[in-house]
Amino acid sequence: MTEPEQPRVSIVIPVYNEGDAITNCLHRILTSVKLPCEVLVVYDDESDPTVVPLRKFADVDPRVIPTLNTYGRGPARAIRFGIDHVRAPVAVVTMADGSDDAEQIDELCKLVERGVVIAAASRYMSGGQQIDGPFIKTQLSRFAGLSLYWLARVGTRDATNSFKAYSVDFVREVEIDSDTGFEIGIELVAKARRLRRPVAELPTIWLERAQGASNFKVAKWIPRYLKWYRFAFGPRLPLETVRAAGKDLAR
Repeated sequence: MTEPEQPRVSIVIPVYNEGDAITNCLHRILTSVKLPCEVLVVYDDESDPTVVPLRKFADVDPRVIPTLNTYGRGPARAIRFGIDHVRAPVAVVTMADGSDDAEQIDELCKLVERGVVIAAASRYMSGGQQIDGPFIKTQLSRFAGLSLYWLARVGTRDATNSFKAYSVDFVREVEIDSDTGFEIGIELVAKARRLRRPVAELPTIWLERAQGASNFKVAKWIPRYLKWYRFAFGPRLPLETVRAAGKDLAR
């Protein structure tokens, strides 16, 4: 085992009850990503069944960093904790369930390195596709993504997708205010739009998870998504106003 080199991209994976499936997830990512990387696998509790196989994998590959989230339970806090502790200038958020195409992580990272603050993997642009998944969730996500793209000009047709690369400086500048579900993706896209920062996208093919149950709670989290959806519309704002508005919306 050798010390990992300085990462060019940090990959943040929130996990909950993934168990042994985390091994396949990490193998797929580390086989696909060619850039120097670190992988922060973020869990809420040491008793999570993901932790034991995760630590075994990390003992063999030092690029994998088991990370205990101390910001509070839930995917939003886990993602925020992970991004707060990355070493690379670019952070990619991806899920542990196999839905995202790990081979696109390098491409998304390079888009951010070229100057955008967010590079989104888009299911709803030409060349993108979503295979399976709950019908209502899919239709709501598609409507939100396409309407934000055409009406609010946010730069991506898939604002709600969690699979995105971020400029770490940008995220730390605007701060993350979401504290429960997976709405961080739309939150940061909305903030980038109100600041008039560049956002880009690549087409992706998203697959419904093959094992386990999704942790996405549609009815509970829709009101929070709607807050950020509405915030994406409007004139350019200074950074201080965007940060203050984010605090208000998260209450």
